[in-house]
Amino acid sequence: MPAGSSAKRERQYEHIKKSAQDRGESAGRAEEIAARTVDKERARSGESKSASKTSTRDPKSASQRGGERSHSGAQGPTRDQLYEEAKKRDIHGRSSMTKEQLQNALGR
Repeated sequence: MPAGSSAKRERQYEHIKKSAQDRGESAGRAEEIAARTVDKERARSGESKSASKTSTRDPKSASQRGGERSHSGAQGPTRDQLYEEAKKRDIHGRSSMTKEQLQNALGR
């Protein structure tokens, strides 16, 4: 957390970090998710020195959006992300599958 953050933002950061770790994210990734989310909330509420257009003009806050834009790029989730999902679902043969094959096996 940046120096001078409010107690509320510190609590928010810790809560988001813990939630991400509970979902199985690594400690580093959980910290990144928490920091980005809190930074965006700070920008929306005018607590930061600078902010991007999407931070200030987006009708939904990051917490309300809940990751609905995740993996929505032109090509969707990466092969590694598909592989991790296949691993969670215990799909056999996943290590030798291509991105397309993983998508088919996951029903995407």
